[in-house]
Amino acid sequence: MNNNIETTAPAAAMASSGERITPALSEFIDGNPMPAFAIDADHVITHWNKACELAFGKSSAEMVGTRNQWQPFYTEQRPLLADLIVDGKVAQMAETYYQRQFRCAPFIPGAWEAEDFFPQLEGNGRWIFFSAAPLHDLQGRMIGAVEVMQDVTQKKLAEIDPHRTQLDLEQLVEKRTAQLAEANRRLEEDIRQREKTDTELHARNAELTALNAQYSRAQEQLVQSEKLASIGQLAAGVAHEINNPVGYIFSNFGTLENYLQSLFEMLAAYEEAEPNVSSPAVADSLKNMREKVELDFLKEDIPVLMRESKEGIVRVRKIVQDLKDFSRVDSNQEWQWANLHEGIDSTLNIVTNETKYKADIIRNYGSIPDVECLPSQINQVVMNLVVNAAHAIGPERGTITISTGSEGPQVWIDVADTGSGIPKESLSRIFDPFYTSKPIGKGTGLGLSLSYGIVQKHHGRIDVETEVGKGTRFRVTLPVRHPDPTDKEEDHPA
Repeated sequence: MNNNIETTAPAAAMASSGERITPALSEFIDGNPMPAFAIDADHVITHWNKACELAFGKSSAEMVGTRNQWQPFYTEQRPLLADLIVDGKVAQMAETYYQRQFRCAPFIPGAWEAEDFFPQLEGNGRWIFFSAAPLHDLQGRMIGAVEVMQDVTQKKLAEIDPHRTQLDLEQLVEKRTAQLAEANRRLEEDIRQREKTDTELHARNAELTALNAQYSRAQEQLVQSEKLASIGQLAAGVAHEINNPVGYIFSNFGTLENYLQSLFEMLAAYEEAEPNVSSPAVADSLKNMREKVELDFLKEDIPVLMRESKEGIVRVRKIVQDLKDFSRVDSNQEWQWANLHEGIDSTLNIVTNETKYKADIIRNYGSIPDVECLPSQINQVVMNLVVNAAHAIGPERGTITISTGSEGPQVWIDVADTGSGIPKESLSRIFDPFYTSKPIGKGTGLGLSLSYGIVQKHHGRIDVETEVGKGTRFRVTLPVRHPDPTDKEEDHPA
């Protein structure tokens, strides 16, 4: 840098001298890629370039026009190299302020350069190499100074202690190696934990599988228990239904025995009178006996008694057969094609004692095909719905309407009653296990829950419509053909 720069045009005002810096010098300072600033003869900053702003965090707006050039470098006010040049005290004061690498700059008269460590810069401090030169006007008078700086931290560290750099690298490698070892240890621990977790998950999965199997068995047992409970509940009614026909069978057979005794007497009299049948007295005796035993009436009444007895026996056999059909004691519980109407009729016969005193049963059967199902379980669903409908009817006699129909590949069964309906707050819980609105001891709370499970097992659905005070309608919808996972075709029975 030439210290005899001639200036003719102003770039910034000089507070004391009134002299001006040429545009060329101003362009040099502002365009310099290294941090640079200029001061006038009164130590006032006239230029603070962009590189200074970026390097030291002080903007040109807050620095130009002040004497705060020391602030980015020191914690207390002290002169910079440019300040010592302006005061003409570089030789006397430089060693006081700069104890490292201080010397005259080559090639530029009056310029000086030095380097120093600034601990407050960028956290751990930075090494800065700086050079300063005086500024003169055309008459050779000094009107200020310019100072240029360069960050030489990395170079200085390498020059000061190459071995330390090597140690730092080795320490860095050792640190990275330790970090990798720790990462590997954690990875191995994570793998062990994952293996342990996998083992625990497999064990839990096995436990859940076993619990699911137990639950399935328990559910099957619960279904059977509910069925037995339902059959037990109906046993008294079935016994009553059987006792009526059996009672008049015994009565009729008692009367028949007396009739037959009279006939035997008449026959005995005939046998005694047979040799003397021509005698008028004997004839009168036989006539009187015929009138006494009412032989003509017996001849008419005995066939009637026998017919009634036969009807009674047929009724007993029908009730027992319906009970057998309902429970399917001879069934192996395999999926089979069944006539739902026959199942509904047999179930209604079983629950007659539950319904006949409370409601009239209306059968509104549509045309439906046979359905592939577990018949005894469907009978269980129908029984639960009919018994619940009977229980829902109040003291006034009502009606229970059972309807059937088909929609495409599905059939449906409706059980509607004119009972009390289901309150809104209970509607969402009616299929919950053990939930019942009946008094204690009158219901298990399993009927609708098991019915829901049976319908789900058949891949169907059960819907309910109810209105408090008017009644309830349950609709069970079932597929005609049970979905087969193997997609095996079976012939539909004729």
